[in-house]
Amino acid sequence: MPRGIPNAKRDDTGIKYTTFHVPLATNPKHLGTSYLKSEGQTIWFRNSQKKTKDEVPQETRRGSHVLVIHLGSRFSRIGRASDVSPVTVPTVIARRSKNPVPPLSFVEGVSRPRSNKTNLRSNDSSNDKDEYEVSVSSDDPFDEKIAAITTSLRDRMRFYKLRVTSNAANIASTFNEPFKPEIIAEHNDPYRVDWIDSSIDGDVLALRLANPQASNFLVRWPIYGSNFNTRDYSSFQVLLSDVETIIRYTLKDELGIESKDYLNYSVVLIIPDFYDRYYVKALVSLFLVSMGFKQLCAQQESLAATYGAGISSACVVDIGAKTTSIACVDEGLVIADSRMSLNLGGDDITEFLYVLLERISFPYKDINLVRSYDWNVMEDLKARLCTLLEVDVALNLYDFVVRKPDSPAEKYGLRAYDEVILAPMVIFEPRVIEFDRKIGVRDLHPDVTEEILEHPGDHVTSAMVISTQHLLPGPDSAPYADQKVENASSHSPTAGTSNPIVENSTSVEIPPEVVESELEDNKPLVAPQASPSKSASETAQTYSGGYDIDVCFEASKLPLDVAIFNSARASGGDEKIRKYLQAVLVIGGTARISGMGHALESRLQAIATPLVQNMEKVQIIPSPKDVDPRVLSWKGGAVLGKMDGASELWVTQQDWDVLGMRGLKERCFFL
Repeated sequence: MPRGIPNAKRDDTGIKYTTFHVPLATNPKHLGTSYLKSEGQTIWFRNSQKKTKDEVPQETRRGSHVLVIHLGSRFSRIGRASDVSPVTVPTVIARRSKNPVPPLSFVEGVSRPRSNKTNLRSNDSSNDKDEYEVSVSSDDPFDEKIAAITTSLRDRMRFYKLRVTSNAANIASTFNEPFKPEIIAEHNDPYRVDWIDSSIDGDVLALRLANPQASNFLVRWPIYGSNFNTRDYSSFQVLLSDVETIIRYTLKDELGIESKDYLNYSVVLIIPDFYDRYYVKALVSLFLVSMGFKQLCAQQESLAATYGAGISSACVVDIGAKTTSIACVDEGLVIADSRMSLNLGGDDITEFLYVLLERISFPYKDINLVRSYDWNVMEDLKARLCTLLEVDVALNLYDFVVRKPDSPAEKYGLRAYDEVILAPMVIFEPRVIEFDRKIGVRDLHPDVTEEILEHPGDHVTSAMVISTQHLLPGPDSAPYADQKVENASSHSPTAGTSNPIVENSTSVEIPPEVVESELEDNKPLVAPQASPSKSASETAQTYSGGYDIDVCFEASKLPLDVAIFNSARASGGDEKIRKYLQAVLVIGGTARISGMGHALESRLQAIATPLVQNMEKVQIIPSPKDVDPRVLSWKGGAVLGKMDGASELWVTQQDWDVLGMRGLKERCFFL
């Protein structure tokens, strides 16, 4: 009789050469066991207890051994959690190439070649009723788009009873055309740039190369929007090497941290809300394996921004250089269905400002946005000139300085009128952006297998489906749409009808005081541009989530105000919409534009008042005092890195080696 089997009967059936015995029934006591069901029995608890015993208390400032890293398209912010502000470095690297370097372009969306100017001006009339009308003296579709945006501005100025200067474009052109610059001597220029000699050896982490193409330097930006810039790289290894070089350079030269000290530092990594799983995995592997940091914690941008602002719930709008991210945060949790990513950002404002100034004879004739120093000139003008306050529209005089390599600085004068407000209005009127020309990222890892499989519909959220319902064939084509959202279908046109951006724009431009009389209820709050007619071969194509259209791409064309409202709608009913629209947190460099809060409030109020019951005033939450909105997400990461509760969020090198992305998912439940 085998041991451990009580009351086993003798086999009298004649089967003498077998040892098989039927197992007994399961003991009911085992069903109620607590094995591996409590936090104290997990590998994370054992590791944390081991770290607590091994760590020796040090008399250092809290957070001094925690690095917070936030990578961006234009600039990256790196610093210790104990620092007041991070170190901001350009996310760019210049490497000497053996092959001839092709010309690079900073401009992608709205920029057009220099051509004969077509002035858009108000009709010259003494009648106040006609002064807000805009005439177009060209059949160019691009001119018509600018005229439509100008008309939208005139409507708002009419409501606020603001006077329009007649023939302002011609007055500005007359001043700018013959303007000659003033030469500034080198000893009188306190902001003189020390240009890097083209004969320098090695890699350069700056845009101060006089002529990188002639010097055979390849200038590349490894981050594009919320993902890697795979369009300029043929290999992920080269791309990750550039990212690592930028981080190592910053840690050594700016923070004084050597490579041998990495094992003593923990990393709080700020990742996008609408993240790519491979992007997160590659960065975590870079920090824990290649660079050898002690441990890592990943945090989404919107959640980190709420930490930095000291609030628990908000609709976070991050206007970056290339893309704009929108997500609703509810009590420390990012609502996945509310996430949206718009294919517009601060660079589009810069390029559109360049186009508008060219139309009024921009005095700096040799400007070329391909050159880094010319791009910086336009960025400086955008930061100082642009506004979203209608009362600031006036025929004012501005000045700017151009600093070229091997030449003294030149000071120019500029006269502009409504160009300073039309340029930032592109985020509310994205019709001038040629989205088809905005090159995205390519899939360079088709052979990569993940231990956590990614469903094609993971990148399609309810907010995106709500925004593109008018393009979908029928209700059955939107399986991920939030069915609890009221009035979603009643504000959508029938299948097959077009939805030009003009209809959508006029429905959101009306100030809140005249919503009841002027807002048209039949204007859908959906994507501004409908897909062109498809051929028979294209109709059969399916995109992510099984849709007949590219929902992510179509939803990325939305105006900012419409996208914010649709994001709030995807979070729940009217109560949720009121909750998030009364706590809209705008971060990023574009949030610093004067009048951003007023512009968003008036437009969101115009949308929400007729659609949401008992809708009170929309409120834009400003950044905390003395905190730059560009570093608010980094601030939140620094707050998290200094919290005692963060000890349960760390993923160590051993955890990553054994569990990989599953380990990160255990620690960060949103991944």
